[in-house]
Amino acid sequence: MSVLGGLWKPVLVFHLLEGKLRFNALCRLTPNATARMITLQLRELETDGVIRRIVYPEVPPKVEYELTDFGRTLEPILVSLRDWGEGFQAREQAAVPIAEPEVESARL
Repeated sequence: MSVLGGLWKPVLVFHLLEGKLRFNALCRLTPNATARMITLQLRELETDGVIRRIVYPEVPPKVEYELTDFGRTLEPILVSLRDWGEGFQAREQAAVPIAEPEVESARL
């Protein structure tokens, strides 16, 4: 849990299952997270060996992130969590009663 703990780490790793992504692409995919928070989460994931940061010697600098082989081992766990979450949402939506529209009573 210490490796994937945090609100955005599982989300970032899930997005990286598709392949390499640049920082701005990750920001667009997680619009509710601040750039600072994404940076911190990516650094921690890199430190733990889950992702690899690739810096290309260009101007302007180009940086991409990808999962390491170790990071790829998280795929079945994250897919299971996604599937569970979708089932949970469906269950919650089915349990919410749909309110009947109020009808004004006719005055006699």
